[in-house]
Amino acid sequence: MASGESYDVVVVGSGGGGLVGAYVAASRGLRTLVIEKTDRVGGTTAYSGAGVWYPGSAPLKRAGIEEGPQDARTYLRTVVADETREHLQDAYLEAGRRLIAELEENPWFQSFVHGPVPDYFASVPGATSAGRTIFPPDVVVAELGDRAELVRGSIPRERWGVERGPVFTGGRALIGRALAAFLETGNGTLRLNTRLESLVLEDDRVVGVTATSEDERITFRAGRGVLLAAGGFERNAELRAKYHPVPLDGTWSNGCPANTGDALQAGVAVGAATDLLDEAWYVPGLVQPDGLPVFHMGTRGGIWVNGAGERFVNETGPYDQIGHEMVRLHTTTGVSHIPSHWVFDQRHLDRDSFGGDPEQPPNPAWWESGALKKADTLEELAELIGVPYDALRRSVEEFNSYSGSGVDERFHRGEAPFDQMSHHIVGFPAGPVMNYPAKSTPGFANQVLLPIDTPPFYAATIVLSDIGTKGGLKTDENARVLRPDGEAIPGLYAAGNTAAAMSGRVYPGAGTPIGSSLAFAYRAVLDLVGEQTG
Repeated sequence: MASGESYDVVVVGSGGGGLVGAYVAASRGLRTLVIEKTDRVGGTTAYSGAGVWYPGSAPLKRAGIEEGPQDARTYLRTVVADETREHLQDAYLEAGRRLIAELEENPWFQSFVHGPVPDYFASVPGATSAGRTIFPPDVVVAELGDRAELVRGSIPRERWGVERGPVFTGGRALIGRALAAFLETGNGTLRLNTRLESLVLEDDRVVGVTATSEDERITFRAGRGVLLAAGGFERNAELRAKYHPVPLDGTWSNGCPANTGDALQAGVAVGAATDLLDEAWYVPGLVQPDGLPVFHMGTRGGIWVNGAGERFVNETGPYDQIGHEMVRLHTTTGVSHIPSHWVFDQRHLDRDSFGGDPEQPPNPAWWESGALKKADTLEELAELIGVPYDALRRSVEEFNSYSGSGVDERFHRGEAPFDQMSHHIVGFPAGPVMNYPAKSTPGFANQVLLPIDTPPFYAATIVLSDIGTKGGLKTDENARVLRPDGEAIPGLYAAGNTAAAMSGRVYPGAGTPIGSSLAFAYRAVLDLVGEQTG
């Protein structure tokens, strides 16, 4: 085994938390190494819109969004409903504001901007329809120079070869900016294709990592500490089968393909405690012509039915809540909800198209692959998707009865502020996949409750996907990894999906996962350099 160089800080993983944490360390004069398992930086962050949920931050104030100092705290306390996480919530709120102020002082990060994505629990005290999510500015690829080639592509690029384009948006913009800022400190080193194998422990302190690169085992020492920010275990079939209520193998995940829990297992091997290992950031996934799903939100037409042909959810609701409802119903009712079926008609197809630009007809691959099915009658469609016709007919008739009043009496679709984004946008707001203005159909008060009555009829498949697991190493408010007795393991920190989520079993608002990753990576670095935190 070779002995590599010694550094002040070693960061495992190059997603948002890893690179921003590395930049914060390197900008303070610490020699910082980032090791990345794959040949590209960015992890799951590169697939995302890179929203961060940071109440009270400067970009929100610039947008004219003012709130009382306790509003966000009240909201978090109420939706998470877990006293054991209150210290983490307070640390998160303080760090988010402080981190953004610091990043915006660096020209590479420029100014984050507010994105109006409402909080996900609208009726809870402290919630706001304006949202508390901010996004990084786009970056021209040419400005990044050769570094642009190091940034992981979007899901459309990696899966279907879609051209990169001249501008990075969302997660790729954040990763490109963070990578440039990190390397330009003069204190940063990046090693790709370097996989964490284990942590080096001396006298009960973590003093480095052992990694594998090109079949060679190398030890890198870390004088101040090791930050594990290497994502979750969503692509590890064995761990998912062991911990998750629905034993998916990771094929349907929208997390980075390399996220197999290496950092989690390395932490456990040195005595770390864990929490929430049965949880994930669940999302509905629309199965594409290649047979794999893509994170889906923004349903404007049609209904979703289970294996019994029954409608079961508000299809425009917050995605994590829909995903968890799919899990609950699938595991408790005896009726299959994974997969489910999205049923709609020609009126919906004419207005919004399907699977892409609403100004263009669906790609023929949808039909050729069978990912989108078509029938002249509902009875024929029921046979195609394998659900009872009478139940499907009743579900459609009940839904159609709501179009006149514009009120979904069963699931209240279109009523909450988050739902109402679907009145205006087709696709994920500020995301890398699609973001198109929505069309309206005259004569209907609620544009997400149009009747399903215009043949032919169509069906697509909805499965349970995720954007990562959310259980991991147990940490304190400064991201120090804890033992089962609550004592910190000296020299070891964790952030992002390598750590158990600050938000527990809920998803408070857009940007909570990436926001948590950045905030706790920041607090980790402040702790290891001895800077005071709030």
